[in-house]
Amino acid sequence: MPLSFVPSPNIARLKESATLAVAAKARALKAQGIPVIDLGAGEPDFDTPVFIRQAAARAMESGATRYTNTEGILPLREAIAADANRIQVQGTPVTPAEVVVSNGSKQSLYNACVCCFGPGDEVLIPIPSWTSYFEMVELARATAVPVMGDPANSLKVTADMLAAAATPRTKGLMLNSPSNPTGAVYSREELAAILALAATQGWWVIADEIYMRIAYEQRAESVLEIAPARDNIIVVNGVAKAYAMTGWRIGWTIAPAAVSKAMTNFQGHTTSNAAAVSQHAALAALAQRDEADAAVNDMVKAFRQRRDAVVHALSAFPGVRYVHPAGAFYIYVNVAGFRGAADPGAAFASAVLEEQQVAIVPGSAFGTPDWIRASYATTESIAVEGVTRIARCLTA
Repeated sequence: MPLSFVPSPNIARLKESATLAVAAKARALKAQGIPVIDLGAGEPDFDTPVFIRQAAARAMESGATRYTNTEGILPLREAIAADANRIQVQGTPVTPAEVVVSNGSKQSLYNACVCCFGPGDEVLIPIPSWTSYFEMVELARATAVPVMGDPANSLKVTADMLAAAATPRTKGLMLNSPSNPTGAVYSREELAAILALAATQGWWVIADEIYMRIAYEQRAESVLEIAPARDNIIVVNGVAKAYAMTGWRIGWTIAPAAVSKAMTNFQGHTTSNAAAVSQHAALAALAQRDEADAAVNDMVKAFRQRRDAVVHALSAFPGVRYVHPAGAFYIYVNVAGFRGAADPGAAFASAVLEEQQVAIVPGSAFGTPDWIRASYATTESIAVEGVTRIARCLTA
């Protein structure tokens, strides 16, 4: 008799990634010949810069095809530490011993959650937030506590809002600026107040800074620039978004040495090291600064032009409300009340795909069912056409 599969308690409540599900559905429709505009993607549409690809090819031909140290090759960890120290890091400088390289920032985030949280712990998660934060905290067998952001302040949370949601079981919080899905950027003052609260309460702060270099009106600041000390800080970053290197799968953490050691040990029993050739590609992205800055600046300039074009297109529909995207490459649109649905975002996502052939992500994936996320990480003309169709569907 065939054995039926019953999910273990470890994954019984795990949900499919909504962003990956949307991307898969869009690809399936395109394969059927349906001309879908895919605004669900969370990755740059640019090629990885040539100098990075060339560095990877040279590394591969030179023998970078074997296992490395679990925590990553020393030259890359040195480059990550040096890059962090170029900003005004408070306290002692970051050292390579505090850096762990992983298979993308997603693994870095998961490593941090598993090593810092456990049964009985509560973790504050500002919402809307990236969908996987909740699942990672749950997989660590801790409890995710959503904290709703202020619609009058780009759906950002404040230190007071976090304090009000805390209990004696609160162990930490997830922080993301610039934000996925809203594109909001926290100011220095906002971050300083949150970091001061966390330090006072003895909470871990896991700061996801993957979009830090993609900001428009103001520079996105790192918590490394603001926190007086780093004893409770874990910074997560990577090369995926800013350098158009999503498929290379390189992320990292900067954390206190004891935490970094624990994450290295944990990763040693799961995936071991990140791909050797990808580490050398990331090394080029960080070490060849002039070429990297030129490439990143060009991509950010293009993202800003698309952002401006999308916002301009929406100005023709004054009834459409959205969070002003100050960073990343998403626009978060309010669809509350859409056709009387209990989950307006999900209903809208289904309707706009069927009626307008536009794929977007419903806000319920990010903890806010009255909203939807659209990505403008595509050509300007496609992005403008896509958001125009979204607005038409919403106001019809």
